Amino acid sequence: MRLITITAAVSVLVLASACGSESPVSTETTPESSPEAQQEAALEVDVLDCGTIEVSDLDAFSSAGDYAGETDTFTDSCFLVRHPDGNLLWDLGLPGVLAIAGPQTQQIFTVSLEQTITEQLADRGMSPGDIDYVSISHSHFDHIGQADQVAGSTWLVSQKELDAMFGEGTEIAQEQQALFSLFAPMEQKVFEGELDVFGDGSVVIFETPGHTPGHTSLQLMMPETGPVLLTGDLYHRAESRELKRVPRFNSDEAMTVSSMEAFEARADALGAKVIIQHEPADIDPLEGKIR
Repeated sequence: MRLITITAAVSVLVLASACGSESPVSTETTPESSPEAQQEAALEVDVLDCGTIEVSDLDAFSSAGDYAGETDTFTDSCFLVRHPDGNLLWDLGLPGVLAIAGPQTQQIFTVSLEQTITEQLADRGMSPGDIDYVSISHSHFDHIGQADQVAGSTWLVSQKELDAMFGEGTEIAQEQQALFSLFAPMEQKVFEGELDVFGDGSVVIFETPGHTPGHTSLQLMMPETGPVLLTGDLYHRAESRELKRVPRFNSDEAMTVSSMEAFEARADALGAKVIIQHEPADIDPLEGKIR
């Protein structure tokens, strides 16, 4: 989700706050990895609460105009993926300084955060140094807010999204540049198409462009549930998926629809459980774990 209207105010707080062994990575994979490899991976996935976003008018979230005047509350979820060969943090939520500053409101958005990623890792006996890899579904404000807390990790990033963030000639607002600069200390692993993070098909990042030029989603092969797909912001609500609604602020609406179709084909082929990351109805029943 692109919270352009409040990025400037919060990015100032972020900058003020910021002033205080390698695992195998493969770029070749197919969705149909062997069941044996999927079981051997024995993934553990914790759902982290990376903030709450109250929207007073949902009109921006459907180019069809049918959400006008509606309100909703989105959860902002991050996912700690623990694999025998390393730990991946998927998405980085709202800026950690909100846990101190309290809720911030600008136009249709009110954003808040109770605990930082660092605090939630500590609750699990971990520290940011235990995070080997970081990957963001895309570069919007509410998915990159705590990059400063995991600066020692390797950033797994789509070439298209990297270009959208830092490419020559790319016009980026000053406040966005401030947030993007938090990724500068990170080592990068750049990919195109999709990335098999641990080389066994258990954790696959795959491109679903349109919301942003290099938007990605995440495929997990869980020991109990089996295949699980995390949407990033391909969809924001259950209704968005049912009706194929595209936000007005997407970079390319036609490309988004094409990505939706490819995503659903993958979900059908795998028989996957789909989790919409901003949808409380999908997140709350997980009770902090994908199994």
